[in-house]
Amino acid sequence: MIEIADVLRRFADGYQSAHGAAILPSHRRAIADILACRTQALGGHLWRCDHCSAEVYSYHSCKNRSCPKCHTDQTERWLAARKAEVLACPYFHVTITIPEELREVLRANQKDGYALLMKAAAEAIIELARDRRYVGGSVGVLAVLHTWTQQLLYHPHVHCLVTGGGVSDDGRHWHEARNGFLVPYAALAELVRGKLRAALAKRRPDLVVPEATWSKRWVVHCTAWGEGDEAVLRYLARYVFRVAITNSRIVGLDDNGVTFRHKHRASNRWRTTRLSGHEFMRRFLQHVLPKGLHKVRYYGLWHASRREQAARARLLLELQRPTDAGPEAPSSGASGDTADRPGEAAPTSERRACPCCKQGHLVCIGRLYPKQASGP
Repeated sequence: MIEIADVLRRFADGYQSAHGAAILPSHRRAIADILACRTQALGGHLWRCDHCSAEVYSYHSCKNRSCPKCHTDQTERWLAARKAEVLACPYFHVTITIPEELREVLRANQKDGYALLMKAAAEAIIELARDRRYVGGSVGVLAVLHTWTQQLLYHPHVHCLVTGGGVSDDGRHWHEARNGFLVPYAALAELVRGKLRAALAKRRPDLVVPEATWSKRWVVHCTAWGEGDEAVLRYLARYVFRVAITNSRIVGLDDNGVTFRHKHRASNRWRTTRLSGHEFMRRFLQHVLPKGLHKVRYYGLWHASRREQAARARLLLELQRPTDAGPEAPSSGASGDTADRPGEAAPTSERRACPCCKQGHLVCIGRLYPKQASGP
């Protein structure tokens, strides 16, 4: 299978030579990390089969958030932690997309622009949901930033997983969203637009934003998303740790360019696009986020400062659904056991089958340090 690392090995030197000092530090770091990922440059461990004595080298991952080969263990640990916090209620998936006129402004001011966009989206949802005509309580919002389309074009938007209910102001009651409806789309789009405009004017009054940004209608989608653990699992798999493109979508690579698959939304069919090596590098790197920018954020009931209120909401839901209390207990215990497993120790605690003889199991016999690693 062709990997992103293979593309970088072929085109990264030429791309960096062409752009020189104009390349952002975060882009240089992403290139270096992905090239070193699971190679002897990062070190690892040496394993030996207890049956055929074959030796297997296992190298460390780079853990860069733009690398398509990383994050499996991180995803499992994150999911185990979230299972302990999830509320047994319906959920909604809200997607908020900014207009084309605002994209270049955000791209040139990523740290401030992305952070303010996510905050405006979450606060607008929370404010509208508090209205008694809709939910009438404080909801929880998990916001995730994405900046790409299937063809790697620049398309900033925010995905939000929202609890289908909220806690009343006095903390005594749980108000559930009615008839599969969270908040009105048009009102939400207008409120997000207004909040982002005010936030940008306050933090970055120097920015020149096209006036059409604030006059046209923004695109908002909201769909019912399931309930409880299943909703969080599906959301996680689809959005939280997704990168701009996976290795499985790259179908061709030569000295001139890259061919990859993408799904055409209108026909819902897979198609292929071919780009020059330089253009593929440009499109891929524009989705590498600046260092220190959090692409996953928690608001409302899920904010760290409101854990007590979230715990009260969990209790209210359990009291409202006494028949579910029995089955939920074992599930909670299972998730606790999973969360207690150290992320780094998991591979060594499980018996790994030998890839050579398929009969024995691998035993770790040594550590390979980055400067001393010597593998095939």
